[in-house]
Amino acid sequence: MPSRLHARVGTIRQLEILLSVYRTGSITAAAEELHLTQPTVSMQLKKLSEAMGLALYYQAGRKLHFTDAGKIAISSAAEVLDCFERLDMSLSGLQGLKTGTLNLSIVTTAKYFIPHLIGEFSKEYPQIDTRFRVGNRQQIIDQLAVGEADFYVFSHPPEGMDLELTEFMPNRLQAIAPLDHPLAGQDMVSLQQFCEAPFLMREEGSGTRHAIEVRLSRLGYRPNIHMTIESNEAIKHSVMSGLGVSILSEHTLAFGESSGVAVLNVEQLPIISHWYLARLKSKPLSPVATEFLEYAHKFDQGQVLGG
Repeated sequence: MPSRLHARVGTIRQLEILLSVYRTGSITAAAEELHLTQPTVSMQLKKLSEAMGLALYYQAGRKLHFTDAGKIAISSAAEVLDCFERLDMSLSGLQGLKTGTLNLSIVTTAKYFIPHLIGEFSKEYPQIDTRFRVGNRQQIIDQLAVGEADFYVFSHPPEGMDLELTEFMPNRLQAIAPLDHPLAGQDMVSLQQFCEAPFLMREEGSGTRHAIEVRLSRLGYRPNIHMTIESNEAIKHSVMSGLGVSILSEHTLAFGESSGVAVLNVEQLPIISHWYLARLKSKPLSPVATEFLEYAHKFDQGQVLGG
C-alpha cells in the first residue's frame, strides 16, 4: 500500500521554500529571501515535486509558471504553515505572551501609511514580527487565492470573493495639475475640461486606475490618457514637470516633494472611498491578527497625514 502524502513530504521547510518561490517569482529571489543557495532551493523543490508525483512548475524563458498541481500545493502549503503559526501563537497566549507573526499584503498606495500603522502597533507589541508585501491591486487579488496573509489592504476590494471587510480609514483621490497649468488658476474646473487635458494614468491592475475609470465612466467621461506610469511617485513628479494632469490619493501627496503640484477643485471630484482590511472568511483569525484588527480601529490617521 503506498504511503500517504504527509509521510512522503520531507519537511515543512520544503513548503516554506515553495511559498517563497511563489511570492518572489524566482528561485534566485527565494534563495536570497531564505538565506539559502540556489541549488538548495532547486533540490528541495525537486524533492517536493517527486513526493507529490507531479511537476509543480516549469520555466518559460526567464519566467516561472506554476502548474495546476503547483497552485493547489501552494494553497495547501499556506494553510499548513498557517496552522503551525496559529498553534505557536495559541501556545504563547496560554503563557500570557504577545508573540507571533502578522502577515499583510497591501496595494501600492497603502505603502504611504501602513508603515506608520505597523510602527505604532510594534511599539505596543514589540514581540510581534510584522511582514508586508506590496503590489498593485491585481497582484494582491492574485495573492488572495493563496490566502497566506492575515489581511489584505485595499481601497477597492474585489467583488465575488468570500471576504470579511473592515473599514478603517478614509481615502480621497484628488485631481492635480502642474502649478503653472491653466486649470490651476481656476476656482472651479469642469469635469469636461479636466478630462480633455493630457492625463497621466496608473497601469492596468492598479486600484487607483480602477477607481478613476469606474467614477468617470459613471459620469459619462473618459480621461485623455497621455501616458501610463507604474508608480504614484513617478506620476506626481511627472505632473510637477508639466507632463499632464492626474488623480492621486491624498496619501501620495502628503509624502515627499509635492510643492510643484496644484490640487484642483474639479466638479464631481475628489473620489472618496475608504481603506479596508480584507480577509478570507475561511481563514480563522489568529490571536495576533485579532490584536491588530482592534488596534487598526483605534489608529489616528492624523499621524499619517500630518493632522
